[in-house]
Amino acid sequence: MKPDLHPSNYRLVIFKDMSNEDMFMGKSCTNTKDTVKWEDGNEYPLVKLDISQTSHPFYTGKMMLVDTAGRVDKFKKRFAKHVAKNEAAGEVAAEAEAAEETAE
Repeated sequence: MKPDLHPSNYRLVIFKDMSNEDMFMGKSCTNTKDTVKWEDGNEYPLVKLDISQTSHPFYTGKMMLVDTAGRVDKFKKRFAKHVAKNEAAGEVAAEAEAAEETAE
């Protein structure tokens, strides 16, 4: 086997699924800034995950909306502006038609 093939800082860490707050212990060599106290009383580095086996539709069998970046809210806000703009344009057109009818 090749020497120095595996990383030297391979250690126990806690993985936390941010969509459902589920946590589990595993090994990793990723760099982390946060730590968390685990069930055994020891403190371990914390790796935050957007999705894990407890929230992924393939493993759970049900569809969940996981929106950590606020994409759905952003879309709804943009769509509301578009609808309001079209409604305002429609009102202006209706007023113009009414003015034409009264002028005739």
